[in-house]
Amino acid sequence: MYKTFFHLIFQRMDPEKAHHLAFGWIRLAARTPVLRTFVAAALAPRFKELRTEALGRRMHGPFGLAAGFDKNATAIDGMAMLGFDHVEIGTVTAQPQPGNPKKRLFRLVPDRALINRMGFNNDGSAAVADRLAARTPVFRTTLGVNIGKTKVVPEEEAVGDYVTSTERLAAHADYLVVNVSSPNTPGLRNLQAVDHLRPLLTAVREAADRTVTDRRVPLLVKIAPDLTDADIDAVADLALELGLDGIIATNTTIARDLGLTSDPALINEAGGLSGAPVKDRSLEVLRRLYARVGDRITLVGVGGITTAEDAWQRILAGATLIQGYSAFIYEGPFWCRALHKGLAARLRNSPYATLADAVGAEHQQVTP
Repeated sequence: MYKTFFHLIFQRMDPEKAHHLAFGWIRLAARTPVLRTFVAAALAPRFKELRTEALGRRMHGPFGLAAGFDKNATAIDGMAMLGFDHVEIGTVTAQPQPGNPKKRLFRLVPDRALINRMGFNNDGSAAVADRLAARTPVFRTTLGVNIGKTKVVPEEEAVGDYVTSTERLAAHADYLVVNVSSPNTPGLRNLQAVDHLRPLLTAVREAADRTVTDRRVPLLVKIAPDLTDADIDAVADLALELGLDGIIATNTTIARDLGLTSDPALINEAGGLSGAPVKDRSLEVLRRLYARVGDRITLVGVGGITTAEDAWQRILAGATLIQGYSAFIYEGPFWCRALHKGLAARLRNSPYATLADAVGAEHQQVTP
């Protein structure tokens, strides 16, 4: 039913307008007491075998909403209502900013992909912090807060910019993510280089610790799929050195040599490509990270996840948590339900007693 609706209605609309329309419906449903109860019952059934412990939190399952959908923390309960086990808001910057000029979001329907050059459009960390402070949760969920650099802030002042957002937002976060991997803020990806990343992550860790004194806020870094293998290893080693809690792999890609079949005019749009074409590279990066860090830190697999099988492969490759966003546009509101059901079935038919036992299992398999 949703796919018919998508082709008849959403596909004919500007992608950003369609996003805001669907976003408004989700928020409205979550604000309506009886309706939200029925929606959650239909779309977010719980499977006991999928219960997950990660980042100091107990979650209904491993599947969460990636950053980018709810930039300003206005629909956390709505996304939990749809079945996401954790919700990552943002990316939030220290200063409010409108993002890049429109048109800046493009659907590659034949490829089940998106290209975006949104440019961290958001209300700024002060406004988002106020919104989170005033929030009364309706559904229990784990909240991640993803922070990035304000566009107008020069690279040499990036650390202070991230620290400002950390000081405002850490108290409201179940975990905090440093985003240095979006291709849509000039110079941002330069911060993935270890020489830049070490002082940045150290400063954010210190800011979170002095801001939140009654608990430790887990800190993760989100990396791009376009890093070289040597750079992936360097980030993994740095994460261990600094005692980071996790790595999110991966963000969108600037690559286009991925067998895309959509209109060349769309394929050549500037921005980050997400969705099904990113799946293989994101899985490669995850495998390399797990081979380097094992179970010493939490790995979050994201990029091209559409089906329960995609999610299961990320878990076997080493992901404790998984995230999605782009496929939600194409699969619709029953996506979480289908993915959880399929994931539970795969676990029951596997040799693993628990989901935690399956994490990284492919690395332990020995070929005779």
